[in-house]
Amino acid sequence: MENIQVLILMGSKNDMPVMKKTEAVFDEFGVAYKTLVRSAHRTPEATVEAIKEAEEAGCQVFICAAGMAAHLAGVVCSKTVKPVIGVPIASGALNGEDALLSTVMMPPGMPVATVGINGSKNAGLLAVQMLAQNDEDLAHKLRFDRAKQAEAILADD
Repeated sequence: MENIQVLILMGSKNDMPVMKKTEAVFDEFGVAYKTLVRSAHRTPEATVEAIKEAEEAGCQVFICAAGMAAHLAGVVCSKTVKPVIGVPIASGALNGEDALLSTVMMPPGMPVATVGINGSKNAGLLAVQMLAQNDEDLAHKLRFDRAKQAEAILADD
């Protein structure tokens, strides 16, 4: 695995349309990332190997997208001390509410930052904020992005 700052893991390739928004954030901000499909239940060994390889490649943040039982973020959290951001995916009979609860209700000692259902853009921005703690260029880009958002709102007057 080449040098990366963030590893995006998805429980299924069906999650890719939602996670494209995370990739777009990283492309805009110049953040190095890799996206893989890994299942907490169907490919646990490959998931653990991806975490190890990502850390060796310099990964600082993990983003995990999963629907339904949504255990991927918790499994990743159990295998790294790097920040993990969970993205619950709208799917199944409960349209993502089960994924939201599975992701946000982690046991004490295993924290996973969780965004809203299908909140992949916010997951990307949260990862950029985490990286910006030690990268003034990224912090400047974030401040500029916030200013653009404010201008767009005021332009709607």
